[in-house]
Amino acid sequence: MIFGQNLLRFGALLAASLALFACSTVSPTATPTATLELPTSTITPTIQWFPATNTRTPFPVQQATPTLGVVPDLGALLFSDIFTDAGKWISSTSTLGSSIVSNNRLTLTLAEGTDLVTISSLRLQPQISDFYAAINASLSLCRGLDQMSLLFRVTSAADFYRFSVNCSGQVRLERVVSGKPFVIRDWAPSPDAPLGAPGEVRMSVYAAGRDLRFYLNDHFQFTVNDQYFSQGGLGVSIRSEAGNPMTISFRELGVYAVPSSGSTPSPLNTPPGP
Repeated sequence: MIFGQNLLRFGALLAASLALFACSTVSPTATPTATLELPTSTITPTIQWFPATNTRTPFPVQQATPTLGVVPDLGALLFSDIFTDAGKWISSTSTLGSSIVSNNRLTLTLAEGTDLVTISSLRLQPQISDFYAAINASLSLCRGLDQMSLLFRVTSAADFYRFSVNCSGQVRLERVVSGKPFVIRDWAPSPDAPLGAPGEVRMSVYAAGRDLRFYLNDHFQFTVNDQYFSQGGLGVSIRSEAGNPMTISFRELGVYAVPSSGSTPSPLNTPPGP
C-alpha cells in the first residue's frame, strides 16, 4: 500500500519534470525590433537671382608711342641763331600780323579774324644744300588746325619746302612753287606733336640731296625723296585756319653739316643742342 503510493508520487514528479524540461527547450519567438525609417532628405536648390557671368579680361589700352629713331651722325655746327640780330630775318608784317625779334626769340603773331592768313619770316643767308636744321617752337596761342612751319631750301618768298605741325597733333610736308603748294605728304597724326597751347616742340629736318627726313623732339617722323629744290635758306611761318588769334615763338636755331648726298649716313644718334 505504501509502496503503491510512493510509486504514484514518483510518477507525478517525473511527469512534472518532463513538463518543465519541455518548456525550457522551446525557444520563444523573438519579437522583431521595428526599424525606424527616416524620411529621405530632399535638397532644395538655392536660386541665384543674379548669377555670376564670365567677365572678359580687358585688353590693355595701346598708347601711341613715338618712333625712337633719332637723327644720323652730324658734322660740325655750320651756324646758329639765338635771335639777337633782327637784320638777318626778312619779315612780312602788316595789320594782320607781325614778326618781331626780341628777347632771343622770333615771335610771329596773327590777329583774330585772320583765317587762312599766313605770316612768315625768312633767313636767306647762307644758302645751304645738305644740312640738319633744328629749331624750338613755343606755342602761346594755337588751336585746332592752326599750324606752324619750318621752311627750308628757300629760294624766294614763294619757293621752298614747308614742314608743318598743326595744333591737332598732325604733321605734313609741302613743296611751294611760285606760291602754289603741292602736298608731298599730307596730314598724319604724330604722338610728338603738341595738342594746342601752351606747348613746346622741337622741329628738325635732315636734308642730304634728295633724302629728306623729318623729326619732332628728335624722334623720327617720316622720310621722302624729293630734290625739286637743291639748296636755299631757312624760314618759319604760321597760319590760322579758323580766324583764331595766334602767337608762336621760335628760338635756338642750329644748323649742322651732314654727309654728302653721295655717302651713306652713319648710325643713328642724338645731335647736340644748338
